[in-house]
Amino acid sequence: MKTVIWIAAGTLALTACANTGADYRPIVDGPVSASYSTDLAACQAVAKKRSYLNDDTKGDGVLGAAIGAVLGAFDGNIVEGAIVGGVSGLGAGAYKAKDERKDVVVDCMRGRGHKVVG
Repeated sequence: MKTVIWIAAGTLALTACANTGADYRPIVDGPVSASYSTDLAACQAVAKKRSYLNDDTKGDGVLGAAIGAVLGAFDGNIVEGAIVGGVSGLGAGAYKAKDERKDVVVDCMRGRGHKVVG
């Protein structure tokens, strides 16, 4: 039962991240220029190239599974520990990717001359 709860929580965490980072609309200091909307759409498209299930996320999942298996061995639940650890690692990796996508949007907009403050 614990495994099902952890898998459901991990799945919920992954789906909660869907497209939020790349859809970020930064705050601009001063007036918004005429090119803002076009530049924002282009920057968001660039950010969406950073997949949630990238190599870093996969590595976090593998590391989580390994740590979970070791910890699960103490309870005699190696498989359950690996599943919980893997899902948790994937969720953490996807959350990092969401933040990276937001950073791409901010950096791209600054690079296009917009005074982004947050």
